[in-house]
Amino acid sequence: MSATFDKAALKWAVRLGTSTLFEAAGIATSSVEPTIRTIWSGAKVAGPAFPLECSPGDNLAIHIAMEKAPRGSVLVISASGFIAGYWGEVLTVAAEAAGIVGLVIDGGVRDIAALRARAFPVFARGVSMRGTIKASVASVGQPISLAGTPVEAGDLVVADDDGVLVLPRPAVADTLVRAQARAEKEAAMMEKLKSGQTTLDLLGLSKWHES
Repeated sequence: MSATFDKAALKWAVRLGTSTLFEAAGIATSSVEPTIRTIWSGAKVAGPAFPLECSPGDNLAIHIAMEKAPRGSVLVISASGFIAGYWGEVLTVAAEAAGIVGLVIDGGVRDIAALRARAFPVFARGVSMRGTIKASVASVGQPISLAGTPVEAGDLVVADDDGVLVLPRPAVADTLVRAQARAEKEAAMMEKLKSGQTTLDLLGLSKWHES
């Protein structure tokens, strides 16, 4: 599946952020396990998922995916939580050349200083200097379960300091609209807080106010 989200929608998703999108989505399975987090603070990305699965300690599937993933894709990799250096500086340079915009992996990465210096968005379960072999391919481009979260090619991946969110393609448009409404409501609430109103009043929790 080609990367077909327009640039405006992707920028919109990044600006809204994962927490606001999650609250607007109403999809219990859309948030990825919180232990899969950014490798460097401030990383953020939005793009269509290109899923693949690696055998434990084997990154051959990643090299194949680099040739198959559409430009603009976020690679989403299931490695069953096995922590090894599936990804590092060399694959980051290859990804940049191939138009890959980010990485989410239920596994490990390495060369962290280089990833930070290149500002390539990476979200992983862990870090390991241990390398990998290249001997088998579990799947490339097929639906996967990322630590329990279903991911299909073309789903929208949004990731930032708060975590990783996967939105099924049919839910994206409505979620963005609801998230924008939520963001505007929260902005109005914060203005009221600055003027002296309280969260108890604004959230209808005044019954808990001590008399």
